[in-house]
Amino acid sequence: MTVVDINIHHLPEDLFTNEKILNGFLNTAPRGFGEIARVGTADDGKKQLILEKPAGYQNLNYVDGDYSAEAKLAAMDDAGVDYGIMRVPVWQEWLDLETCKAVNDNAADIVKRSNGRLFSTACVPPWGGKENIAEVKRCVEELGAVGVQLACHYGQLYLDDEAFKPYLKVLNELDVPVIVHHTPLPVEWRSVIDYTNLRREYGRIVDQATAVGRELFSGMFDEFPNLRFIHTMFGGNWFANTELLTPHASNKKESLTRLDPTGGEKIKSYLENNIFFDMTHPHSWGKHQVEAALKINGADHFMFGSSFPVFRSWMSQGVEFINNDLDITDEERELVFAGNAKRLFNLPI
Repeated sequence: MTVVDINIHHLPEDLFTNEKILNGFLNTAPRGFGEIARVGTADDGKKQLILEKPAGYQNLNYVDGDYSAEAKLAAMDDAGVDYGIMRVPVWQEWLDLETCKAVNDNAADIVKRSNGRLFSTACVPPWGGKENIAEVKRCVEELGAVGVQLACHYGQLYLDDEAFKPYLKVLNELDVPVIVHHTPLPVEWRSVIDYTNLRREYGRIVDQATAVGRELFSGMFDEFPNLRFIHTMFGGNWFANTELLTPHASNKKESLTRLDPTGGEKIKSYLENNIFFDMTHPHSWGKHQVEAALKINGADHFMFGSSFPVFRSWMSQGVEFINNDLDITDEERELVFAGNAKRLFNLPI
């Protein structure tokens, strides 16, 4: 059975040796908002790019050598993954246009060297403007990017904000899928920072769930019906929220209307047509939870992703988990492994 991993992390291969590229990453992190970006040394002596917020609380660690084309392809061979879709992990929240261009060029080069096994997504600042729009069109029309990537929020702004409308209008017209990657922390982050797993796992779940909820309740897909957002981390556990946060009208006369009972059918249509999910390292979530997600939101809405190389084991563990542990049909297994990715990204596989 063909396997596509839609969540393989990409960074420029010369990140630690090209001073201009490295400074592009370091200097765009917003220090004034408490984001600390620095270069350190890993336990094995390799350089690593570290992101902290607040100071002393590590949220991201990128190690030199993990992001080469050779490392990706070797991991795919080991795990039995046939194809992969690359994206910049998290940092696209801040990157300036010139750095994005270098990132996109290197991704396109890796695609060429992969013998058809890797595909790229366009990394572009989402603020509209002629130069940004020209870059996303260059990526899709000239470099062959199969989709576009966004962070689920930029600073304090989630994607339903008016600031993103000029860019979303272009993506709607291009009719390309959009991977919405989590950020290191949600906008409201202070309650989750004290414990490593709460910060680095649950914080990203909160961020994604907030983003999906805002997109659904804002009605943004009425204006941009061609947008197809693919959210990481199961959309922040959205399968558990689907019924609760789909508006329901009371069957009794109430003394006070505390919740908006309208819009249920619209929410259902957005979930059907506009929102899809990345099964980020699915084995970590558990058999019953993943089976519930597929049942609730439909196997046609989920795609396998590993977040390689956060943990080198996640890619192979995820493939083995879907193959051997899930009680799902072969048709459902084919959809989450390859069918949905092939359809949404129009992959030539």
